[in-house]
Amino acid sequence: MKLNKPIQLLAISAASLLAAFFLSACATLTVDFVYVTSAQAAGPNSYGEVDVYEINSESGRIRRIVTSPFPSGGRNPVAEAVSPDEADLYVANRDDNSIVQFVIGNDGKLYPQNTVNTPGIFPLATAVAGNFLYVVDTFQPLPTCSPASPCSGAVAVFPILNATQAGALKPAQPADTLGTPLVNTAISASYWPLSLSGAAASDVFVPTAVTAASSGPYVYIAGYDSTTSLGYVFGFVSGSDGTLTSVPGSPLAVGTHPSAIASDKSGAYLYVTDSTRDLVYGFQINGGELAALSNSPFATGGQPSAILLDANAKYAFVANGQDSNLSVYSVSSGNLTRLGSYTTGTQPVAIGIDPSLNQFVFTANFLGNSVSGFQLNSSDGSLLNSQFSPSPSNANPTAVAAITHGSSKK
Repeated sequence: MKLNKPIQLLAISAASLLAAFFLSACATLTVDFVYVTSAQAAGPNSYGEVDVYEINSESGRIRRIVTSPFPSGGRNPVAEAVSPDEADLYVANRDDNSIVQFVIGNDGKLYPQNTVNTPGIFPLATAVAGNFLYVVDTFQPLPTCSPASPCSGAVAVFPILNATQAGALKPAQPADTLGTPLVNTAISASYWPLSLSGAAASDVFVPTAVTAASSGPYVYIAGYDSTTSLGYVFGFVSGSDGTLTSVPGSPLAVGTHPSAIASDKSGAYLYVTDSTRDLVYGFQINGGELAALSNSPFATGGQPSAILLDANAKYAFVANGQDSNLSVYSVSSGNLTRLGSYTTGTQPVAIGIDPSLNQFVFTANFLGNSVSGFQLNSSDGSLLNSQFSPSPSNANPTAVAAITHGSSKK
């Protein structure tokens, strides 16, 4: 049947309106954006990349946005953090000793703004607390240390500037620009070394992870002594100006090879995974000091590589790299009880949870070149695979971060 022209126009208009409705509906279903760094891009000297995914609030599906991936601004990105207003992403590029600031668009896209160098060598972990970015370097700066002549790691503190401060630093700079790293007056340098009183000169403390507890705030760095094969947690309290002071009892001996560290949102408890002993150690935070929980340590799967608590500190999640799964624990007075384990892609190394609903959990799978997604049942802690999970990523994803959809300032 052949339609006359007015009816054709009406049909086209109706179809256009219907398409617009569905596009609008799809847009509103995006609850969060997830950012996944990948260590390897094409070519030995190429930049790493950042994949951007949107999470569907109904199905939990994690899907790349059409313009993804974005260059990370350096080689071998291994860590990332989000500014307090969720408007900027900071990416640590290990092989360039750099932190790149990206402004996040309303559509999740990334816009590179500034690059700063870390004081030490090979940044490996980042955390944000208050208006400060904490960056852990594998080694202290040259000429004291080098990959050929390694020494212990260190932590640097970068102030996150507001719009006025950023503009004073350099005209037309956006808010969340990183300022000059703070000075440790005790050594007249812009970092705080990881050290142990009485340690031998040959002892090298290798950091592996960092977290910032909200109460204090306290900054804790997990690592191990490469000479003695003993694990440690280094604790610092951050002053109002951001400078660091060691907490009493720091560093605390913990396991053999601490691999990941996390605190709950209230800052009451701290957890440290040990990838050699397949355990997670739990502590109560008392004025910065750490007291072991009554039932600690808790068993994990093979080679735990990451740990995260949900926003309500009701559940804890541990990624087991060797087993390629994610274990879920209930949390009661800080103690952990394992509820079950769920298959991920191969070798998960990072865990995230959506900040909007505290409902969608995801892992970056290093050897699987993928991102696994799950929906959390808040009643019993069980996980349901998200639609079309796992989603493909670029080669060797290393870290994850997420923001609430609509939180961007661009």
